[in-house]
Amino acid sequence: MPVRSNPTGRQLRLGAELRKLRERADMSSTEAGRLLGTNQAQISNIEASRIGVSADRVRALARNYECSDHALIDALAGMTGERKRGWWEQYRGILSAGLLNLAELEHHATSLRGAYVAHLPGLLQTPEHARAIFRQVVPELSPPEVEHRVSHRIKRQAVLYRDKPTPCATVIHEAALRMRFGGASTAASQLQHILKMSEQEHITVRVIPFDAGDFPGAGQSILYATGPVHQLDTVHLDTEVGSVFLDSDAQLARYRVVLDRMEAIALPVSQSRDVIRSIMQSL
Repeated sequence: MPVRSNPTGRQLRLGAELRKLRERADMSSTEAGRLLGTNQAQISNIEASRIGVSADRVRALARNYECSDHALIDALAGMTGERKRGWWEQYRGILSAGLLNLAELEHHATSLRGAYVAHLPGLLQTPEHARAIFRQVVPELSPPEVEHRVSHRIKRQAVLYRDKPTPCATVIHEAALRMRFGGASTAASQLQHILKMSEQEHITVRVIPFDAGDFPGAGQSILYATGPVHQLDTVHLDTEVGSVFLDSDAQLARYRVVLDRMEAIALPVSQSRDVIRSIMQSL
């Protein structure tokens, strides 16, 4: 099997989860290789995602590791054997691996849950709003680089429009809604777009007003992507230095609490729409 030069985030996650199963079984990679009829190097390459692994081998490894979580095993087996390249692969070598992994994560998520304080969620941005943001990147991007980022961001939004759209629950702070990226006209169009999207059955938008007081998670944008089973959930943090992906049990638990607390102080959906309309009318 050929060695991968650029494993995707999903492929890396599969290898990492197989390593977790082996370590929980307190088994060395040498012993795991022997039970599978191969060697230690093969196990190491599978866990590092340097080579692919079949669904049958995933199930064999799970049996050898005495894993009885059938839902997890099925989910891991379902992550194998994907031959078709995702649309995001056309951007490899043009955009960062983190942006490609984010698109892949959203594509496969069973639901999305986010919280945004300074920026609006990428899945709800208009092209004009996104373009205004990317023009402010430091160091400055060239016009083609700006357009590549805009097109990638808009294509990510396909998860909200497909036949079975991904449920998306978003909390947005009033500060982000009042940012005038691109000027008043672009900002007004952006808010109108959010209002329109919020009327979709699978999209929930709630606002944290300025007078809500303090809350956790105020310093970052958070996306919680739900996997086919809870163990395969992922948190994505959008930072100034790029994308950060978290998937340990402790990290996932922490961000579930953060999002719970942010949602607890956010306004109900109808009042949130009123706030958005009020801000739009003031532009």
